[in-house]
Amino acid sequence: MKNILIPTDFSENSWNAIVYALSFFKRVKCNFYLLHVSPFEEMIGGDSFYTSKETVLEKATYSDKEQMQLLIKRIEKLPLNTKHHVHTINEYIFFVDAIRKQVKEKEIDFIIMGTKGASGLKEKTIGSNTGDVITKVKCPVLVIPEKATYSKPKEIAFPTDYNMYYKSRVLNTIMDTLTLNDASLRVVHIAKKEQELSDLQKRNKDFLDDSLDDMKHSFHFLSNTNIEEAVQCFVESRDIDMITMIAKNLNFFQRILFHPIVEKISYHTDIPFLVLHE
Repeated sequence: MKNILIPTDFSENSWNAIVYALSFFKRVKCNFYLLHVSPFEEMIGGDSFYTSKETVLEKATYSDKEQMQLLIKRIEKLPLNTKHHVHTINEYIFFVDAIRKQVKEKEIDFIIMGTKGASGLKEKTIGSNTGDVITKVKCPVLVIPEKATYSKPKEIAFPTDYNMYYKSRVLNTIMDTLTLNDASLRVVHIAKKEQELSDLQKRNKDFLDDSLDDMKHSFHFLSNTNIEEAVQCFVESRDIDMITMIAKNLNFFQRILFHPIVEKISYHTDIPFLVLHE
């Protein structure tokens, strides 16, 4: 039984993440925890109509619970899956604190979040809440962009520079994902120019190769000074369905996932990202 946490703000973005999650884990027994977070500071806002904290909390609770019930009714209209159990949670603390609390209490295996792509060059490609969860919560996060529609992932890209040792927690999540979808892993090393790997990189690459021995996988190299362009090129040429990355590998991770969007880079808006933590 897997425990899946899906934060929701009742937007179409978060609905898209729910639909993706239900499809992605359709063959797996799962508890899905739908979490809505309303920080107390936001509830009070500048509205002087409410005279006490209790009244504000009561008002917000009613509104949130009502929206959550509407969300449940929407889910019930989808094809029934007897392997899935859906639970609802409302929290009134800071967003990341709420996520951490649920991850610990419910022994969460995956967090699945929807995110809206940037509409302007100066905007971040990932929303601040999603960005905070990715960087501050040590739990695998599957980020579902607004334009992503579910299709069974067959080709999963894994950008890496081989500069880090791949711990068992990371490898197990990758292998679980590959097995669940009968998918292939395409390990891609991107560098400014082709040069021989260091001894450390060679050892890490060999270890990765050995660890993935029973899985369909291959190794690739791309020479490009622009990492985002290289990833876009790889996604298009290999028909990649998902990208997985290790959060600790900041050089790759931040450039690929957090850079402002460029016109010819579209993987931010239609390819799901699986972010792993050691």
